[in-house]
Amino acid sequence: MSAEPLPVPASPLPAAAEHHQRTARRVFQGALLWTCAMTVFWVVMMVLGPERAPFFGRYRIDQQALGAVLFGFLVFNVLWGAIWWGIRYLLLRKFVGMSKDDAREIFTSRMHHPFDLARYLGRYSERRIRITDMIGRRGRFLTLALMGFLYIYGRVAVDPKPEYLVFGAGDSLFDAMVACWIFLAFYYSDGFFGRVMYGAQARLMDGTLGRANCLLISMLWSAFKFIFVPLSLRLAAHFPPATFAPLFAFIWVSYLAADGTAEIAGALFGKQKLKVWGMGEVNRKSIEGTVAGFLASLAVCLAVVFARGLPLPWVGLGVVISLSNTLLELFSPRGTDDFTMATANALLCLGFGILVY
Repeated sequence: MSAEPLPVPASPLPAAAEHHQRTARRVFQGALLWTCAMTVFWVVMMVLGPERAPFFGRYRIDQQALGAVLFGFLVFNVLWGAIWWGIRYLLLRKFVGMSKDDAREIFTSRMHHPFDLARYLGRYSERRIRITDMIGRRGRFLTLALMGFLYIYGRVAVDPKPEYLVFGAGDSLFDAMVACWIFLAFYYSDGFFGRVMYGAQARLMDGTLGRANCLLISMLWSAFKFIFVPLSLRLAAHFPPATFAPLFAFIWVSYLAADGTAEIAGALFGKQKLKVWGMGEVNRKSIEGTVAGFLASLAVCLAVVFARGLPLPWVGLGVVISLSNTLLELFSPRGTDDFTMATANALLCLGFGILVY
């Protein structure tokens, strides 16, 4: 009898692909540890109650709270995510010119087999890919974020209360905890919910690390909400109520304007020559996007100063915050700039309040 042929061992992954998949796994593991810790902390605060945990303990997970979270998930994550997933798919097919199979592969997790980003960049226009990445990410996020932040700004302007500076941290922390678990649950999914949760946001230019970048941003955003609770209480102690609305805009809206405009202008008009580092396979930014981000942040700050009739020192604060937004957007590792920009804005405003008020 002839001996059976020995099985052919599977060819190893290319070194770069293996490195990216290992990084993606580490991001998932770190996010899982953070979410577990956040959940344990939240449970302890709920058990302690409002007397021993005066801020966190006031929130109750009742039928109304659960209903709000379910509504938010269905509308903002599923429905809104599906809409922008569809828009991005159409752009990949019609604007970039991708084949149906290539476009479908973009919306997988990209972690179950080697994902060849170089093949896409060699076959299709990199600029059109960047523009499509930008439209998917910014279209889905900015349309919701700007409506939410402008709504909160209007509430603070009409009825300035210290708790508004926290941006509803009691319920938003619970929402953030639930959102973290949802993002973790579908991180490796190639099915409908994985595509809906990550489809509009996971950049093609990030390659295998597309979802890792999104997950890192979500985890750090939830971390900032924890940090902002004690910071907001200090801010409320140093600033008069009439300045709460401008303060909110300086911390939140200026950073959104800088971050969003930098990516939009960079994708549309920029020459990607500035090498940066962070969560992605291709990490480059442009001078055009950086300048546009600074101007957008400064425009927001100055508009608030003149609309509210604030004194000249607030102009100086707006310039400093805009510079900070620009430098941190450019030099923070990709995936961390939302956290670093918002945190720096809050700390700069606190320092300004201590010095001026």
